[in-house]
Amino acid sequence: MPPLPTEDLDHVLTHTRPLWEQLRGHRFFMTGGTGFFGRWLLESLLAANRRHDLRATAVVLTRDPGGFADRAPHIAGNPAVRLVGGSVAAFDPVAVARDFPGFDAVIHLATEADLAAVLARPLDAIDVIAGGTRRVIDLAARTGVRRVLLASSGSVYARPATGGAPLEEPQSAAPDPTDMDQAYAISGEAKRQAEALCAAWGRQHGTAALLARCFTFVGPGMPLGGKFALGNFLEDAMAGRPIVIKGDGTPVRSYLYAGDLTIWLWTILVNGVAGRPYNVGSERGISLRDLAERVASVLGSAAGVRVMQAADPARPVDYYVPSVRRAGEELGLREHISLDSALRRTAVWFRGHDRAR
Repeated sequence: MPPLPTEDLDHVLTHTRPLWEQLRGHRFFMTGGTGFFGRWLLESLLAANRRHDLRATAVVLTRDPGGFADRAPHIAGNPAVRLVGGSVAAFDPVAVARDFPGFDAVIHLATEADLAAVLARPLDAIDVIAGGTRRVIDLAARTGVRRVLLASSGSVYARPATGGAPLEEPQSAAPDPTDMDQAYAISGEAKRQAEALCAAWGRQHGTAALLARCFTFVGPGMPLGGKFALGNFLEDAMAGRPIVIKGDGTPVRSYLYAGDLTIWLWTILVNGVAGRPYNVGSERGISLRDLAERVASVLGSAAGVRVMQAADPARPVDYYVPSVRRAGEELGLREHISLDSALRRTAVWFRGHDRAR
């Protein structure tokens, strides 16, 4: 797992420069720190330490400290990072609070992202997402934390019945909490519980719960193959295979580059309004079929695209694209990296580091 591109970390630091003085000397507690989001936040924090002499540190909860140290020694071996073994669904807040003198902020990224696991074991998934959040805010209360950033999800929204409507924060419609046939509904309801727990913690303790509703992303370090369509497309194209769309290619998604995602999350942590959710993502929707064609074009793949199912014109389009007006108007956030550039940067990183694939 090689380091993230220097140009991307420079991009993050350039667009977060006013924030770092407020994080000087901070001690962070982070869950999900060894995943895609966590890696970008940790590497950008370490880059900010080097550039601004912040002397910030992070205690990172991970189920496999040794495995992460082997995969990312440039992170795990940094003296500013301390790995603590444990699962968000089972760690003991009392023990962590006893072992560490206190934290200034918590960044809670851990979730259950495996949709098959969500469907097979919904109670376990809810315990990871909602129960894990309860343990995190218990730790925050015990250690005097003033700010908690929760990486929530666009799954808290009910999908538009007719398609084509951006999802906005004031929307009250939610997935059916009794629908055990849709992983989206199960995890969405658990994320709503997690948001409610954070907001209640903030109200009860007079502290700040920052809520980032995250959508879909692309960038170095993202998972390839398996769970996510774009990861499969990139893997196929880089291997010289035809890009295979397992469905009909009509669902619409949008993709924010991981460097921009990192800028947004740091900004929400520092400048976000407590208890006020912010959508995090790109407003530029694209169908999966068009996305596959775009990947083939940008990566120079001549193997083509195969769509495995015929589209049903009577079926509403599955549309999962946020409105990010609130983040733009209130926090000055915007998308800097275009989709084509994001695809190109991601492919260059993976191609240059075969062992990361």
